[in-house]
Amino acid sequence: MIRTAISAVLLASATPVLAEIHEIAPGEGAQEALQEALILVEPGDEIVLAAGRYTITDGLSLDVDDVTLRGAGMDGTVLDFTTQQGAGEGLLVTSDNVTLRDFAVENPKGDGIKSKGADNIVYHRIRVTWTRGPHPENGAYAVYPVESTGVLIDGVKVTGASDAGIYVGQSNRITVRNSIAEANVAGIEIENSRNALVEHNIATRNTGGILVFDLPNLPVMGGGNVIVRNNLVVANDTPNFAPPGNIVAGVRRGTGIMVMANEDVLIEGNMLSGNPTAPVMVIAYVQPFEDERYNPLARNIVVGANAFDGGGYDPQLDGAEMLLAAFGGALPPIMWDGLGSLYVAGETPGWTLNLTEAGVGLGAARPGPLAAPAPEGEFDDSGIGAPAELDDRLG
Repeated sequence: MIRTAISAVLLASATPVLAEIHEIAPGEGAQEALQEALILVEPGDEIVLAAGRYTITDGLSLDVDDVTLRGAGMDGTVLDFTTQQGAGEGLLVTSDNVTLRDFAVENPKGDGIKSKGADNIVYHRIRVTWTRGPHPENGAYAVYPVESTGVLIDGVKVTGASDAGIYVGQSNRITVRNSIAEANVAGIEIENSRNALVEHNIATRNTGGILVFDLPNLPVMGGGNVIVRNNLVVANDTPNFAPPGNIVAGVRRGTGIMVMANEDVLIEGNMLSGNPTAPVMVIAYVQPFEDERYNPLARNIVVGANAFDGGGYDPQLDGAEMLLAAFGGALPPIMWDGLGSLYVAGETPGWTLNLTEAGVGLGAARPGPLAAPAPEGEFDDSGIGAPAELDDRLG
């Protein structure tokens, strides 16, 4: 009898604890119930938000690993931060292996959803919107993973961010796909990050559609190994509404895809239409800096075969009238400052500022037709993109 009892205890202790589902419904007390669930949830648990609108007056946070936060769809479950107190983000995640899916965040005072140091995070069918449209007092970032290894952003929609709609910074192994970035300053931005794949997205009505940046004086430096492929980048013509002093406040209205001070970037298979300053822009960082680790030039940037239609017709550039006259009424689709190294496949036309050093300003430019060499061999795409196992969470 004693031996049987001991065996039963051992068997019970060896059985994994079943994951718990925490169900939250809108209405009175919903905010408190949700934040309590985010605090008390255990690894492996799932928090399920029923359809409806949730009035949230304070920021939410999650710091437990292996948790799923799930709603009833980006138009079915809405976390409404219109009356939020303070200026923090709507939701902050600081734990690993988290899945956020099928809900919306509206009108946060700060960023929409920020994840920091959260490895292997998935954003799936999330919507973040500032409903008043473009405005400098909107939050800076809609979807904002930073300092992470393993980021999958799939099926997201972001609107109205005063900096970037989808921003991934200081991270590694990233995929941004099947998403819509509309009416932000920067639609999609990859900054100081490596091994990023940006594909099958729509970037429209932003100031700039897709930006790949590297900036000085950040904890993680040396961005590169980025593929921007098979995206629709169209009609990015919203005037820049970033607050003064933001780095993206200098992005010219009408920029399609922009690479600045990055290395090993491939741009191919994209359709670019109606971007009035430059469908593709490749430039150096021009501000003063003291970071000895930093290289301000764009290096080994490859522009492959893309489809261009109707860009460069109203450039937000000094001397625009003379430039348009010189190039027959519209600028060629590729603009390069002449610094670093650029390769162009095929016969896509472009123009260059022919600068000899960074930071000297457009007054030193000697504009002329672009004569860039063809790429040297195949682009190495090994290790680029989010870890494949993150796809398993999308079912």
